[in-house]
Amino acid sequence: MKAVLTRVSSASVTVEGEVVGSIDCPEGGVLALVGVGREDDPDAWRVVARKIAELRILEGERSVEEAGAPVLLVSQFTLMGRTAKGRRPSWSNAAPGEVAEPVIEKIAGELRERGIHVEEGRFGAMMRVESVNEGPFTVLVES
Repeated sequence: MKAVLTRVSSASVTVEGEVVGSIDCPEGGVLALVGVGREDDPDAWRVVARKIAELRILEGERSVEEAGAPVLLVSQFTLMGRTAKGRRPSWSNAAPGEVAEPVIEKIAGELRERGIHVEEGRFGAMMRVESVNEGPFTVLVES
């Protein structure tokens, strides 16, 4: 599993002209793009959820949990793409939708249980993701 975490002041996801998830947080929030792998450990989602909540990536070296910051969580299978050969990425490492969707739901649920406000994209949809990155500050999390 891979996650790209970006510190943002705002971010949104639009599907077919409708905003389905957005955060507006001038003091800082996180856009979390998460890719679920075919070979992921069954508990890898716990590591990713913990990292989203606890990594000190916000202003003043605070975590999302400490700052009470919101998270926009977006499933992104393309993070699992392999580009070592040829000119076309291979998606064979990405988990199929019926496996990946419940994993994304588990991450969102864990974050909410920690008291974090979570907005989400729409699984499997063609999404337009917009963000205003701060810093810019972006980290890659791998479990």
